Amino acid sequence: MGYTDKMPFLQYIRGGVHAPHRKNTADMQTESCPVPDEVCVVMQQHIGAPCTPCVKKGDAVLVGTKLGDSDKPVSAPIYSGVSGTVADITEATLSNGSASKAIIIKTDGLQTMADDIAPPVITNKDEFLAAVRESGLVGLGGAGFPAHIKLNPKTPVDTLVINGAECEPYITSDYREMVENTNDIISGIALVLEYLSFERAVIVVEDNKPKAISMLKKAAAKSEYAEKISVLPTKAMYPRGAEKVTVYAATGRIIKSGQLPADVGCVVMNVTSAATLARYIATGMPLVNKRITVDGSAVSQPKNIRVPVGTYISDVIRFAGGYKCEPKKLIMGGPMMGVALPGEHMSVLKQTNAVLALDDVEAYPKPQSECIRCGRCLRVCPMSLSPTVIETHLKIKNTAALKTDGVLTCIECGCCAYECPAMRPLVQVMRESKRLVKEIERKGEAQK
Repeated sequence: MGYTDKMPFLQYIRGGVHAPHRKNTADMQTESCPVPDEVCVVMQQHIGAPCTPCVKKGDAVLVGTKLGDSDKPVSAPIYSGVSGTVADITEATLSNGSASKAIIIKTDGLQTMADDIAPPVITNKDEFLAAVRESGLVGLGGAGFPAHIKLNPKTPVDTLVINGAECEPYITSDYREMVENTNDIISGIALVLEYLSFERAVIVVEDNKPKAISMLKKAAAKSEYAEKISVLPTKAMYPRGAEKVTVYAATGRIIKSGQLPADVGCVVMNVTSAATLARYIATGMPLVNKRITVDGSAVSQPKNIRVPVGTYISDVIRFAGGYKCEPKKLIMGGPMMGVALPGEHMSVLKQTNAVLALDDVEAYPKPQSECIRCGRCLRVCPMSLSPTVIETHLKIKNTAALKTDGVLTCIECGCCAYECPAMRPLVQVMRESKRLVKEIERKGEAQK
């Protein structure tokens, strides 16, 4: 018997901040963006090995044509979301500054579907996992971890945790999935329960989404796995959607430093990931498009938009009415954990869930000052870290102390920087500290 609605909710989770929700697009039905004249599909859209292009310049492609794949285990194939002709295979810069092969496609506007699109034949676990890989599915909550690897853990798992928290300000793409495609989410969960034999599934949703909670409960009750699926409302507070926090909310289990959710008997999937899996199993159409929230103080017409993977940010912004003022910062993702973009030439990835354009008031932080030792960063850290102590260790490059004080457990949620009255760049401090520790560890491994 799985968790039930009578189970006491785990409302107390350490740390977190009450960031403004700003869910301006929550009630906006998803709109489909017109097919752009050109798309740029990069070959690094997941954690793991990049794909190698399997088309060449001049090739005709259709919606669902495989563009890239890899023989490495931690990878996922990439497909075309448009029909047209491969104009070039070049190199593109990603939002993190790294380079990746990219396929430029000139579209024909016809959106002709590939002839070989058909639902996969699945009769057992191995065929199910092979189908998950072939779908091109990766974690759509932002991390981009290949789903077929996540769903095949090396340790025993009893609980599927479905993450519907969507706690970052502005973003409503997952919320729209929950209210527009509720049955797909439940169907995807049922498929995982059927073929992987997990004991239960818990859908975690923040309590500021009552409509989604109600619809998910009703849909779950109609499922043949109703006894195994429960919906768990949890207090709306950032970063409820962080994987470790979500697992604790759903099960009370603590993921320690160096552990994965599977080490505590859990697999975590995003709500849109579950729905996308269900649609692939039903139709055979792989992951070729993505719903994203377009919002921010510089955007004229905030929207939830469905676009082909590879659509340029410039085309996305244009469909949202352009800018109402000069944008000072473009962000892919949310304002807390998103990545600032160098320009509109970047393209939408599988795991992109939002594009934000901020004006000068929102984009520029107040001037920094010296730490006043108020302890707010420690109080709000969900991992119980002390960012100011870690900053001191970083200044003298004391990697042993950094590791001892748990810097590698930092989830880079940004709560410390958000709460800091001195406007210290604490997220950058944590990232640099983690980079330094990992670099020393790699050098130590190389010397063995």
